[in-house]
Amino acid sequence: MSKKTFFLPDLGEGLPDATIVEWHVKEGDVIKLDDNLVSMETAKAVVDVPSPVSGKVTKLAGAAGDIIITGSMLAEFEMDMSMPQRAEGQDTGHHHGGGHSVGSHDPAPDDKVVASSEGGAIADTDEKQPEASNTNAKADAGTVVGAMQVGDSVRSEAAMAVGGVKAVPAVRAMARKLGIDIARVRASGPDGTVTMQDVKQAAADPSQLAPAGAPKVTAAGLREQFQAARAADAAPAQRSTLSQGGKPMRTQPPSVAASGQPEQLKGVRRNMARVMSDAHAKVVPTTLVDDADLHAWIGKQDITARLVRAIVAACKQVPALNAWFDGEKLTRTLHPHVDIGIAVDTDDGLFVPALRNADMLDAAGVRAGIQRLRAQVEDRSIPQGELMGYTISLSNFGMFAGRYATPVVVPPCVAIIGAGKLSHDVVAVIGGIEVHRRLPISLTFDHRACTGGEAARFLKALLDDMGRPN
Repeated sequence: MSKKTFFLPDLGEGLPDATIVEWHVKEGDVIKLDDNLVSMETAKAVVDVPSPVSGKVTKLAGAAGDIIITGSMLAEFEMDMSMPQRAEGQDTGHHHGGGHSVGSHDPAPDDKVVASSEGGAIADTDEKQPEASNTNAKADAGTVVGAMQVGDSVRSEAAMAVGGVKAVPAVRAMARKLGIDIARVRASGPDGTVTMQDVKQAAADPSQLAPAGAPKVTAAGLREQFQAARAADAAPAQRSTLSQGGKPMRTQPPSVAASGQPEQLKGVRRNMARVMSDAHAKVVPTTLVDDADLHAWIGKQDITARLVRAIVAACKQVPALNAWFDGEKLTRTLHPHVDIGIAVDTDDGLFVPALRNADMLDAAGVRAGIQRLRAQVEDRSIPQGELMGYTISLSNFGMFAGRYATPVVVPPCVAIIGAGKLSHDVVAVIGGIEVHRRLPISLTFDHRACTGGEAARFLKALLDDMGRPN
């Protein structure tokens, strides 16, 4: 049998890594071509990766919760040529793995490469790979914006503990989707981690759920309780928080630092950290703020739909802010359509799905589109294509708190609108004062791509539309 190595393909637009959610096979199993091999969580979705060959699984790169670098080994196989196989050299249009990154040249004709249906490159491991070329590829990782990182390391991380339950975000999303209280699911994973299989079994057989309100008892929990009790026995007596005069006093000197358990970022939060860092390094942000006066509104109206309509009106009047900007080439692309990125906050991190063709939608269409995007984000079923390509952004942070903000502009977009918390303000009018409903608006724009005058006119057009009766 011929041995083959499968490298993790790029599961998104240039994402440098992905987290293992669940293996659908174990070492020694026989798998068929295109059967599900593993579920991987990226910054955008949970993706099922199919097997690129038919044969016996000889090695798997890591366990649930491990981070795999894009382009590194994911699995090894012994191909069974009596079973269906993909044609040697068949190309699916994606080029990944083995140091062959996005934007690089195609392999030489003499190289033996098999491409999977998901874009993973499979290199023949019977021949020893040159070390020098691999080293050079690793040295170059991360030096080109948008290029795929290359490496062969697998970094382990613990599942995030929230509410006393340890589980990866994808497992939590699945539990919410199936209507399962994850706190009642019996954990079978390492250190008391709830796995995807645990959630599925609980959904199929609710009798396996722990009684409501019952504490989850795991080996990790018992160990933590034991360690806490032992530490309490060894700790010196605590100082009183009150002085002899009965007044509060400091229990620790100012030099003592607070301590906590470091937590490895992953999935959505990991990608959010990268995106924010990249935006901070590339954009020259400037923010204008003002208030939209809603006093003339007639009846109850959908504020988000009105915001979308006002953004569309402003984009038509000042197209400079409905644009993309390339800081490397100093080029600007003005868009005739308006695709609005709607920021959606989740426990796992920030998603920004695109409301496509907002300039063609009425209020009902806007509301239906936003509800669809939110539902897809919540159950992590949103297509990757819906999380990119928007032309301008909206952050409705006022749903929670805050009047004004400096939202982050994410390249290649040049502007983002922030809507603050609705308030009732005292406004001076001719002949006296009145109380008006007003919505704080913040406009952050990349000053390299548009002028302050363009931004101010854009903001005025938005405020004018928001102030109309209906």
